[in-house]
Amino acid sequence: MAFINYVSPELIPESDRISDDDNILRIHSVHSRVLKLHYQLYVELMHRPSPITRVQREMIGTLVSSLNGCVY
Repeated sequence: MAFINYVSPELIPESDRISDDDNILRIHSVHSRVLKLHYQLYVELMHRPSPITRVQREMIGTLVSSLNGCVY
């Protein structure tokens, strides 16, 4: 597993902060603008209107994570 130094949340500019209690997106904190953009992309893909249901989107995400060997 790769080791990346995360940026402490208080060092992220306030305009780029997101709610990430599980620290899943924290990897992007090294470039805080990307952190916020990645979160916005996630919200758009998973929570906004779509031709497929939320359950179907979660199933796709779960399958892809499993194929990628994600352990979270």
